[in-house]
Amino acid sequence: MLATAPPAAAQSVTGALDREVTRLDRVEVTATPLRGAPVDADHLPYNVQSATAEEIDAAHAENLPGFMTRRLPGVNANEVQGSPFQTDITFRGFRASALPGAAQGLSVYLDGVRINEPFADIISWDMVPEAAIRTLTLMPGSNPLFGANTLGGALAFTTKSGLTDPGLAGDVQLGSDARRRLDAAWGWAGGDGMHAFVATTQFDEDGWRDASEGRLGNVFARLGREGEATDWDVSLLHGRSRLIGNGLLPSWRYTDDGVEPGLYEMDRRAVYTSPDLTRNRNTLATAQLEHRFGGGSVFNVLAYVRRGTRDTVNGDASEDYEEYVEACEDGFDADGLPLEDECGHTAGEAALIPPAVFNTTRMEQRGHGLAANLGQAFATHRLTWGASWDRSRVDYAQFEQDGDFTPERSVVALPGSERAFFSGVDGATEAFGLFVTDLWELAPDTWLNASLRWNRVEVENTLSTADDGEKPREAFTYTKLNPAFGLTRRIGADVTVFASASQNTRAPTAIELGCADPEEPCRLPTGLQADPFLEQIVSRTYELGARWTSGRARAVSLSLYRADNRNDILFLRAPNSQLGYFDNADRTRHQGADLQFVQDFGTAAVWAGYSYLDATYQATGELLSGERVIELEPGMRIAGLPRHTLKLGIDWRPTPSLLLGADWQALSGRVASGNEDGLVDNVDDDDADEVRHDLATAGYGLLNLRAEWALGPRLALYARVNNILDKRHETWAAVAEDLFPGGELIRPHVEPVEEGPSRFVAPGAPRTWQVGMRFRF
Repeated sequence: MLATAPPAAAQSVTGALDREVTRLDRVEVTATPLRGAPVDADHLPYNVQSATAEEIDAAHAENLPGFMTRRLPGVNANEVQGSPFQTDITFRGFRASALPGAAQGLSVYLDGVRINEPFADIISWDMVPEAAIRTLTLMPGSNPLFGANTLGGALAFTTKSGLTDPGLAGDVQLGSDARRRLDAAWGWAGGDGMHAFVATTQFDEDGWRDASEGRLGNVFARLGREGEATDWDVSLLHGRSRLIGNGLLPSWRYTDDGVEPGLYEMDRRAVYTSPDLTRNRNTLATAQLEHRFGGGSVFNVLAYVRRGTRDTVNGDASEDYEEYVEACEDGFDADGLPLEDECGHTAGEAALIPPAVFNTTRMEQRGHGLAANLGQAFATHRLTWGASWDRSRVDYAQFEQDGDFTPERSVVALPGSERAFFSGVDGATEAFGLFVTDLWELAPDTWLNASLRWNRVEVENTLSTADDGEKPREAFTYTKLNPAFGLTRRIGADVTVFASASQNTRAPTAIELGCADPEEPCRLPTGLQADPFLEQIVSRTYELGARWTSGRARAVSLSLYRADNRNDILFLRAPNSQLGYFDNADRTRHQGADLQFVQDFGTAAVWAGYSYLDATYQATGELLSGERVIELEPGMRIAGLPRHTLKLGIDWRPTPSLLLGADWQALSGRVASGNEDGLVDNVDDDDADEVRHDLATAGYGLLNLRAEWALGPRLALYARVNNILDKRHETWAAVAEDLFPGGELIRPHVEPVEEGPSRFVAPGAPRTWQVGMRFRF
């Protein structure tokens, strides 16, 4: 059961005759992004959601994003890529995405190191060492204590050690679509405080969609010593992956004859175009030292070095595809035989107008950083001072090669075509921050939490293109002083109320500055053209709520929040093309409520979570989204985010060795990108440019079942079935042009189909199953 609310106050009976009962301070602490600075969760002016390794294991989710999506209120996922390790996670509408171009707003930490990648602030879920995770903590809001670039919250992972997890443990899993997974770990604890730990995760599957296989492997090692006054440890993480994410599928579209189904209705396992391959390789080395002085003072220093590469291969329709079709309409006779070779389909000759293109990229990134903080206790104050410095460098290059489509819409290189450089960037980012936070006990059971952080970020870029060569180097500097204040009051032994206000900022990344010119749009994640100035995002969050606990058996929490963002950075699609650019949106707002209930009945435990999210634009202007230019109005909903989410679950233990569980997720519909205003281009009436159509995804509910049978204290078997009712559902929708109506290639001798706007969707996974064995020695 999730520890999403703090336990009730501990009690101590000091005399049996006088019945004197003394309430002690709560001792439940929660991790923060600051290494070595845990705090009492009930003193914080916001609700913290957390889970231990045991709770994560008991849920039997396919991975950490899957666990958070099913269990944590406010967390949802968009399966845009269709790969379980390329998930687009949202919390209160802010994203931690594996895809460049998403509006990133969540920070992710591993043992105090921010693992969002420097290039586009993305998070590579495939590089998180899941077999080594000890705790997961999700903290909401734009608190500057969570570090730079944290707009909607921070997700902090801590890892196991030989002290916390000695011995050998493992989990072997098999599943549908040829899924195979191994998680194994070994920990050792010496008598003098020395400890060592090694863990690995290996994953391989064919994927539930066509041509969607994926595999990954990572190894995490940790060595350290825990002394009377000084602790130190060093760790090394190395991972590799080869993942295929097949993206959106065209659904129904408007034509002169009405609405016609698309490839998604014909086969939800299909892919639109292929390949869409990403290869990751990452290494992270971390060193940490903690020293405890007298009087409760603690000094902590953390250093890290990281290095990574990312290679992508994408087969897409070329920018000349429509020109290719038009040029060939008169090049064939009634029997489809070529009359001339302008299209390149005569025997042995290459196309003069290539219909497809291979977009490949190569990205190398290097980063290192240092952080230090000193915690001190003065009477009713608990102060933490600190500083951080991070520097990263990115070398990025895009290449393209002319291609053609196979009947399955897979791109193959044209004979004689060569891979040619298209664009690139050599970028560097340096960030420096100073911060202080104070937890002040104003009165018994009343705490003031105040933080202040000053950030300075400098981003440098040198862009180059095939046409213009290397451009002059440019540098942009961003500074900001960000505060946070919160008040917490405990009422009696069971109820806590709180209120907070905070501000944080996110500076543009190299890819955002390198693709910010509407006159020279680029293709993501494969293009950089120009680097006009972008403003940094400023996010202000206001939150109030209450927590109620009744012993360890029951916990209820409620949060009401509003986050106002200025200069939000969005990726805008240029009309009638596959290109786009980054730009600032004047104002956006995320507001809503999170409610959670947890009850333990002994042999059964139940939980329920409800989230309401109203994510809107709050300014006028133009939004280039998909194939349309949308006139923004205040209150217009942001695409891809459900307004209502309900999560229910139960764990029932009929016998000490048998556990049966079920969980259910219900989500309301999501606005389609390119249909935020409810309009689409019209094809039925020449007098009307646009007509009203709602292309939003439909709401849906997913039921998952699981069971675990303990064969003894060291061995257990388990099974899980996801989406047991095989509910057909979509997690994202967008307006785009379907170049292959009905999945068929438009060849020159085939009359083109007169078509209107198409609705592309991200198919949700069908019914899947997994079985496994968990052991510990």
